[in-house]
Amino acid sequence: MYTSIQEFIGDWTHEAGSTQKVFDALTDASLQQMVSAEDRSLGKIAWHIVTSTSGMLSEFGLKVEQVENANQVPDSAKEIADTFRKVTADTMEAVKQWSDSSLSDKIHVFGREMAKAVTLDLLIKHLIHHRGQITVLMRQAGVKVPGIYGPAREEWSLIGMEAPSL
Repeated sequence: MYTSIQEFIGDWTHEAGSTQKVFDALTDASLQQMVSAEDRSLGKIAWHIVTSTSGMLSEFGLKVEQVENANQVPDSAKEIADTFRKVTADTMEAVKQWSDSSLSDKIHVFGREMAKAVTLDLLIKHLIHHRGQITVLMRQAGVKVPGIYGPAREEWSLIGMEAPSL
């Protein structure tokens, strides 16, 4: 649980930066990649991350600009990536509406009471969860996955290592 706004901003900067690397690697064609007909496409998952971030912040009681045309998934990977850059910056500004001492305050969110610090942790975990879905779909679409917490399989040779065999 976060004890300071700066601690959250540090985590957000890292995790949103990793997500930005993933978004910057997407292609317009990859946005159509599906697991199945019953699931979201890669583009819909990416746009969900972009639009739900400000939506969640608003649910938490923070004032933040909502994404324009949130119900319309762009056909452009660049538009998704560029919009996420703005959402990332907006998120870091929005959380400054709270103080370190207010992070233990409880708020009513998604039908239950939780500390503000817990809501910020939820935001980070939501981002990571959907980013993982996207990286799997990227591989299926033939798009190179960038390293997140270390080098991706395709990056091992760049650092003089051999990728583990299957």
